[in-house]
Amino acid sequence: METEHFSHHISRRFNEELESLRSEVLRMGGLVEQHLDVAIQAIVSGDSEMGLRIASEDYKINQLEVAIDEECTRILATRGPTAADLRLIISVIKTITDLERIGDEGRKIAMLAAHMATERRTHEEYHELEMLAEHVQEMVRGTLDAFSRMDAEDALKVVEEDKLVDEQYDMITRQCISLMMEDPRTIRRFLDITWAARALERIGDHAKNISEYVVYLVHGRDIRHVGIAKVKHEMGVG
Repeated sequence: METEHFSHHISRRFNEELESLRSEVLRMGGLVEQHLDVAIQAIVSGDSEMGLRIASEDYKINQLEVAIDEECTRILATRGPTAADLRLIISVIKTITDLERIGDEGRKIAMLAAHMATERRTHEEYHELEMLAEHVQEMVRGTLDAFSRMDAEDALKVVEEDKLVDEQYDMITRQCISLMMEDPRTIRRFLDITWAARALERIGDHAKNISEYVVYLVHGRDIRHVGIAKVKHEMGVG
């Protein structure tokens, strides 16, 4: 779907407001992605200072959410948008909520990084966590790209990826439980790894949510709680 779909209003100012709204969402998304990348780097490298620094900057994401939400409220009150424009604003309001929650989970990971940096560790223990983190990062990048281009097909690909993230999380949880049972002295360390994996799994859920909003934005179709195979069939996607 082309962005011009939202650019056929008599008021040029309204066109500019809608485009600015989309740009601000992408700016917020870029900041969220940046914070997540640094938090993951901190946990992988065992950098306590890096984790604490990025955790302390979460307020920037919160400020953007409030500003964008206020702009959506103003447009709803003054422009009375209908049809596709209304879908855009609804999608933006929902998207920034999930972006803010991704930011919250990223902050949790950053705080865990600061704590885990003090623990004895081996690379093997973090290998699966790194793989999960890479997968989740790809989902976040993919959903922001789909939102930017209003690409429903690419959004569906992100939705499908969430199942693999859930499987990776379940595997890490099982491994950590087994290792804690083998040596109770490792309980603290593997609980931290489990909590970090849980935060990553939740980020995958939020990325999936945003992708579902993209489909709603483009097609006016709410695909929550609908089987992905059915959705792809209805959309004619192979």
